[in-house]
Amino acid sequence: MVEAASAAPAPAVVPMTQTLCANAPATSVTVVSKQTVRPDGVSSSAVGDVKLSVSDMPMLSCHYIQKGLFFPPPGVPIASLVSSLVYALSRALAVFPALSGRFATLDDGRIVIRRDDDYAAVEFYHAVAPALSLGDFLLPNADVPTRLTKDLFPMDRTVSYDGHRRPLTSFQLTVLGDGAVFVGFVANHAVVDGTSFWHFFNTWAGLCRGEPVQPPDLHRNFFGESTAVLRFTGGTGPAVTFHADAPLRERVVHFSAAAIRELKAKVNHWTKSDKFAEANGGKPVREANGCRSREISSFQSLCAHIWRAVTRSRRLLAADATTTFRMAVNCRHRLRPPISPLYFGNAIQSVATMATVAELASNDLRWAAARLHATVVAHDDGAIRRAAAEWEAAPRCFPLGNPDGAALTMGSSPRFPMYDGNDFGWGRPLAVRSGRANKFDGKMSAFPGQAGDGSVDVEFCLAPDTMARLLGDDEFLQYVSHAT
Repeated sequence: MVEAASAAPAPAVVPMTQTLCANAPATSVTVVSKQTVRPDGVSSSAVGDVKLSVSDMPMLSCHYIQKGLFFPPPGVPIASLVSSLVYALSRALAVFPALSGRFATLDDGRIVIRRDDDYAAVEFYHAVAPALSLGDFLLPNADVPTRLTKDLFPMDRTVSYDGHRRPLTSFQLTVLGDGAVFVGFVANHAVVDGTSFWHFFNTWAGLCRGEPVQPPDLHRNFFGESTAVLRFTGGTGPAVTFHADAPLRERVVHFSAAAIRELKAKVNHWTKSDKFAEANGGKPVREANGCRSREISSFQSLCAHIWRAVTRSRRLLAADATTTFRMAVNCRHRLRPPISPLYFGNAIQSVATMATVAELASNDLRWAAARLHATVVAHDDGAIRRAAAEWEAAPRCFPLGNPDGAALTMGSSPRFPMYDGNDFGWGRPLAVRSGRANKFDGKMSAFPGQAGDGSVDVEFCLAPDTMARLLGDDEFLQYVSHAT
């Protein structure tokens, strides 16, 4: 454990240009200052190159992760608030040194995180939006105001490969006109997955409160050394694999703990029937440790409900079209032996469950949930290592997107500590929001409910006509508490 110091010496901060945009629109988010923040007390020469692993490199074509939190008014002068955040950020970066580097491609094609004295730093922005309030962003029963929300984050839609020339992380504090604040964090997706992202966020907040922190496990590659490399022609690197400017509607939908319990009970009552084995291809479902398991989780039950509802809302799909539900699986506890839950980097793989449109329509919720459950349970140590070996044999970027119009992708997790542990010293967060990164028709992200009672918020990104039909689907809405 690293104990937080009681004194606060001058942080490792280099002032950058300050800009005041007097002609900005009244409803805009305006950056008033930018600072370069360096890790406190860490020598770049003491930290060697960190090689990207076989789980990191596929993410080079993804946008940087953009997530942030709304907070109530802090009740302290803004200058003091900025100073506190910057000082704690400098100390947090010393615990997570890779976040303040840049990418470098070696002569043999390997990509590494390199910390050099010329650019071992991150950017911290202070922004204001005096004409906006919390109510402009957290609208009841309305779409997310994406044109406003995007300005809460720096490095909008930056592709992770661009970490060769841009910082691997950036941060922004935005102060609204009603005194509420938003703390935004942007991180290169080839450097962190969601678990690592929120570990850093928690560490930063904890240092602001003077709490001890849990250092990450920096042993980057849990599969051992790899000779696989990704090569890009022309030196420009990859582009995202989806149409980033396709029209979308975005809405955050709340599912209460009671609704989720009802879904889970409905699903697991059915698993005692013979159709459970049928949905699992006639094979018994087993946990990764070999123990038989027939309980379908709350989240799998919720995902099955969403899968069926969104597919119903895509009315142009043919009955024999194959629809795919993808979700990211955390490999940390699934490997044998398991790796540290504090492993820092990408330790995720994507798993896909498929069914035809007709199968989803003709079978009930329990059938769909059983299919999802079987896919997740089957992704054990052997499946993880086979997927890694297949990638090494044919390296490629992860094909994020929805090319056939029939796919859904669930990101993030209601288990991430987005509210718990992220009190910077002036109260519990009020809401989670994300930027425009990695959003396309069918992309969803799951957040824990703000109350911490087992409820779940799901951020839906759908084609406008699909969203309209989903919000008019009574079967879907019967489990929705409210859409915010």
